Amino acid sequence: MYDIILSFVTAFTLTYFAIPSIIRVALAKNLCDPPKDRGSHHRSIPTLGGLAIFAGTLFSIIFWTPFNDFGEMQYIVCAFIIIFLIGAKDDIIPMAPNKKLIGQLFACLILVFKSKVSISGLFGILGIYALPIWASALFSVFIILVIINAFNLIDGINGLSATIGILITTSLGSWFLLVHHNELAIIAFSLAGALIAFLNYNFTPARIFMGDTGSMLVGLTCATLVVKFIEYHNINPNGPYSFKAAPAIGMGLLILPLFDTLRVFVKRSLAGRSPFDADRNHIHHMLIDLGLSHMQATGILLLANIFFVIMVATLQDLGNMVAISIMLLVATLMTSLLFYFYNKQMTAEELVSTTKKEDSYLVEQ
Repeated sequence: MYDIILSFVTAFTLTYFAIPSIIRVALAKNLCDPPKDRGSHHRSIPTLGGLAIFAGTLFSIIFWTPFNDFGEMQYIVCAFIIIFLIGAKDDIIPMAPNKKLIGQLFACLILVFKSKVSISGLFGILGIYALPIWASALFSVFIILVIINAFNLIDGINGLSATIGILITTSLGSWFLLVHHNELAIIAFSLAGALIAFLNYNFTPARIFMGDTGSMLVGLTCATLVVKFIEYHNINPNGPYSFKAAPAIGMGLLILPLFDTLRVFVKRSLAGRSPFDADRNHIHHMLIDLGLSHMQATGILLLANIFFVIMVATLQDLGNMVAISIMLLVATLMTSLLFYFYNKQMTAEELVSTTKKEDSYLVEQ
């Protein structure tokens, strides 16, 4: 227990005191993100916050994890380092998406084949229980890749990726502590401590962004924790702290990044565009365009994520398929309602703009 508390405090302290130096270096070397048409900031801001998050998290994990519990943790640390190198390179000199994907795939393979971060069964979802080894490996790699990139995609406004990461790490970290997986609890609370320290500098007006280094590390860590959480229930379905619908609980924790990523990918594909094209169709962008501040949008999305976690926990007696189906239906309805108000406001703004142009034309005549 003390190791877990100290890991949180250590990661928080290192990250908190490292970020000011990183901000100064980034500004001096012009390692900043300039304002963009689809962006939500209006000045150049350093993008290397992920360096401090990584340093605080990794140091805390290595320092406080008891040697006897380290076990396969060395491979998880190796995967973290791979993701850090890819993210840092991309934050300083943007990488081609295919090269970034290859690096992410390498990290996923380390996790699946060396750390056994994999899902061996689907709990009867779609009638599937146990998965063959090859199917388990492919499915697990795919899931981890999706989660990494989902966090990368929602990192578009101040505080969002960090607060969702804190929600997931503190929730699962507490659960792993209860089931005596202290090594995973240390990973969770180390990242939580680093993210809370980072938020001090990322609240509006943001002084630094976490960049790809941070968002991909958060995604990889959350993927590791969620997959381990689900797989624990495959091995110990009747444990003292087991849930009846572990995959639904895991999906509830990840509903915001996963659902938003799926929604924009489908929308882009239907429009004949690449799913990886950048745009302003994310949920957080719509909230900002409706007039909310960054922190208001982040707060609303955090509360929505918590709502879905509570909902699937309440519905777990109905089984995974029913709980997941209801969750996706509610998410679709809520997003459709948001999209309705968004389109209504955009139409009103276009009407006002057109009227002003016509008035200006009449005056000139």
